[in-house]
Amino acid sequence: MSNQGDTPGQHRGLVLKLTLFVAGSFAFGFALVPLYDVLCSITGLGNQKSLSRAYAQGTDAIDQNRVVTIDFIANLPSVGNWEFRPITKSIQVHPGQLYEADFFAHNLTGHDTIAQAVPDIVPSKIAAWFHKTECFCFSPQSFKRDEQRVLPVRFFVDPELPGYVGHLTLAYTFYDVPSSPTG
Repeated sequence: MSNQGDTPGQHRGLVLKLTLFVAGSFAFGFALVPLYDVLCSITGLGNQKSLSRAYAQGTDAIDQNRVVTIDFIANLPSVGNWEFRPITKSIQVHPGQLYEADFFAHNLTGHDTIAQAVPDIVPSKIAAWFHKTECFCFSPQSFKRDEQRVLPVRFFVDPELPGYVGHLTLAYTFYDVPSSPTG
């Protein structure tokens, strides 16, 4: 039911504002990846090249007396488009030692597509002590129709991880990246 004072021009204005808001939200989401890369290059945090060098220089720091359990979780924002799961569900690691865990992805969309994995570490306050040197989440992944692939993540837990932390979870959510309009 509409109000007597509403005009088609008012509706068009509202639709235009909402459309601009949605477009701005998508643009902001896509801008986050390059902004993250710039932040990493400035601060050195999350930069896989500097982390690999730091790991290579500090292999003496492996704490053989301590074990941390890491669980791996894979999430999909919708059902039916992908098969995405960890191959290794849990691993026990020694802080300071480099490890690799694999995830499996299968494109069930029915067409070629691009996907992006977004990581999350729980508890989030220990993220500064979890270092990925190589990860499928660093860049979008192109998949052909029905393509299946093993996606590795290489990581180490900093030996300076607080002693009360003995368990953490690395979770990924796997999203389809909307294709940009060509014109």
